Amino acid sequence: MRIYAAASGRAMQGLLLLLLLLGCAQAAASAPPLALTPIKLTPIQVAPQVYYFQGQAGMASVQNKGFMSNAGFVVTRDGVVVFDALATPVLGEAMLKAIAGVTAQPVRRVVVSHYHADHFYGLQAFKLQGAEIWAHGAGKATLMSEFTQTRLAERRASLAPWVDGATRLLAADRWLEFGADKQLKFELGGTRFTLLDVGGAHSPEDLMLYVEDAQVLFAGDLFFTGRIPFVGEADSKAWLQALARFPAAPKVVIPGHGPASSKPQADLALTTSYLLYLREQMGRAVADMQTFDEAYQQVDWSRFEQYPAFKEANRINAYGTYLLLERESLGK
Repeated sequence: MRIYAAASGRAMQGLLLLLLLLGCAQAAASAPPLALTPIKLTPIQVAPQVYYFQGQAGMASVQNKGFMSNAGFVVTRDGVVVFDALATPVLGEAMLKAIAGVTAQPVRRVVVSHYHADHFYGLQAFKLQGAEIWAHGAGKATLMSEFTQTRLAERRASLAPWVDGATRLLAADRWLEFGADKQLKFELGGTRFTLLDVGGAHSPEDLMLYVEDAQVLFAGDLFFTGRIPFVGEADSKAWLQALARFPAAPKVVIPGHGPASSKPQADLALTTSYLLYLREQMGRAVADMQTFDEAYQQVDWSRFEQYPAFKEANRINAYGTYLLLERESLGK
């Protein structure tokens, strides 16, 4: 049996853990101490009462202070609903200050799109202000996983002092369960919302939030504009199926990374075409019984290599897809 034939999700997770630990050691050895300075965020309005914060392109770094993902909020007459909390407690605090500059209404609820570090480390700032945290029920296992704990150790080194020993990983106050229709509707202050369960695509616990009256969709990391998505060990087949189930004709989609999209179907093309290309190329390698290293070197990546995050994410994405397609070929 060739070396990759027995590979599984555990092998992918092991690779990611190794890369994180190596990054942690390098950061601890080379990064100079930094002073913690205030961060000011500027909300971008996309519809009446709907705003978002746009992170910088690329991966989390000391240079961007971890601000490389998006988050947003909706103002209602009875309080504010927030979607995601960004990548550090300091960014969470900056979000609260920016929201207070828009409305005097308190933050009532924070919806977590998924438990990846760049989307929820800011939760503790909101919790201190009394906000209720909602997340997909599958996030409970992700939060308790070895990978999530190892990621925290890595971020305490690579993003110090923005992530430090006082940074805590918060569980949801309400772990959401969904029925067969994979939707959960709620209302706050006369504003109607729909939570969409797309778990198993980018992560086991993916959520999207649709603001019905404004026709704005907070899509989390199922949707990227202007950069390569981080796929890792995600199920790209389920991801593509989830993209096909987007709500009918939202006016604006707020991605997990990149600028808001007012032409969602056109902007879906990058994420969709990249996932399809990964599956096509890695699927061919599996069918031809090539090793991953052989296959990766032979693929022409030129159509994607100019996008932000390609250098950091593409090899990991390809390896995760290779392992996934091996499992699919074995009927697992």
